[in-house]
Amino acid sequence: MTTITAAAPVARKPLYTSLFVQVLAALLLGIVLGMAVPEFAVSLKIFSDAFLKLISMIVAPIVFCVVVHGIAGAGDLKKVGRVGVKALVYFEVMTTVALVVGLLLAYLFGPGHGMNIDPSTLDAKALNTYADNAHKLKGGGIGSFLMNIIPTTSFDALSRNDVLQVLFFAILFGTSVALVGGEKGEKITSLIDAVSTVLFRTMGLIVRVAPLGVLGAVAYTVGQYGVGSLKQLVSLVALFYVSVAIFVLGVLGTVMALAGLNILKFLAYLREELTIVLATASSDAVLPQIMRKLERLGVKDSVVGLVIPTGYSFNLDAFSIYLTLAVVFIAQATNTPLSFGDLLLVLGVSLITSKGAHGVPGSAIVILAATLNAVPSIPAIGLVLVLSVDWFIGMARALGNLIGNCVATVVVAAWEGDLDRAKAVRVLDGEELVDVTAG
Repeated sequence: MTTITAAAPVARKPLYTSLFVQVLAALLLGIVLGMAVPEFAVSLKIFSDAFLKLISMIVAPIVFCVVVHGIAGAGDLKKVGRVGVKALVYFEVMTTVALVVGLLLAYLFGPGHGMNIDPSTLDAKALNTYADNAHKLKGGGIGSFLMNIIPTTSFDALSRNDVLQVLFFAILFGTSVALVGGEKGEKITSLIDAVSTVLFRTMGLIVRVAPLGVLGAVAYTVGQYGVGSLKQLVSLVALFYVSVAIFVLGVLGTVMALAGLNILKFLAYLREELTIVLATASSDAVLPQIMRKLERLGVKDSVVGLVIPTGYSFNLDAFSIYLTLAVVFIAQATNTPLSFGDLLLVLGVSLITSKGAHGVPGSAIVILAATLNAVPSIPAIGLVLVLSVDWFIGMARALGNLIGNCVATVVVAAWEGDLDRAKAVRVLDGEELVDVTAG
């Protein structure tokens, strides 16, 4: 690890070379272009699509390598199992809290009241894009969900970027490497570590073009939708952003305080990565940097390698808030009454359907549809209402999910005794600066 003391200002790079500054500039430029020349701005979407495709190209092998290395490198399988169980317990608790937060705020503010939408007037064709993906989550209940975790072949899971299936195979493979042990196990572990290092470096190169991806994403969104077209649904978007903020600062802030760390300083430490996620609506883009930063914060690498990839599929805090918020919004907009039993059913089903959402194209709409199947009284066609603002909601959704996973990693590490609190405090206070591009 490369350390730079705070007393060496000559080592600081010019402001314009900061990825954070570049992304922020691209964000502002995208807004200006979207408002000034909307037709041209829409054509810039190719930058965003290309950037996300580059990220998608490398995420699955990175997840495989870090999970295998985390399990095999830990050596003690009992410890791996203990960390895994603690992580899953934490994930379920936070997911439940997030679902309840979305539910309570939806009823408190009633964003759908007054819309008086007749379901028969909505355009069902708008949902056709997501129909081919719905079979992954609809029908079969928990049995179908569990079967979908098991890949047809390991190469199929990698080629389709199905993170949940890759994770399943990586856990089996990493456990097997740890059981084999000895010289053969060490050779495989060393090879995985070497490949992982190369993949992280590759991702570092890709992320350097993040400002272009941000420019394309923001310019397209502003140029395509504008501000006027979103007035009817602005209350839903605003409420979701407020909900995520309340959850992050209130719930996660409390959890971090119990671990002895400050949530605001933690967010400032991750500001570059969070800016990229907010602009691109994708947390894949910063997976390697986040893992490196958490390690350099003082979290043991074996915990980072296990909790972060697992959290990408099992710990979707902001997504969980969105599920219950959107269900109640659609019910309110279509004047559909919900009983207490309906709400409990939505909560229970959401605990299952929210898992594995990361790898499903159009996951928000698909999983929302799967959740609504549990409550037949709510017209599923109401999903059309949220399609036009899903990208805007997706920005905060991806941001909240990532913050939740980072906090989960720190908390599980503290719970397991694998967090160097003294170092973490120094790093967050700026007393020990780290070069996160090293290694």
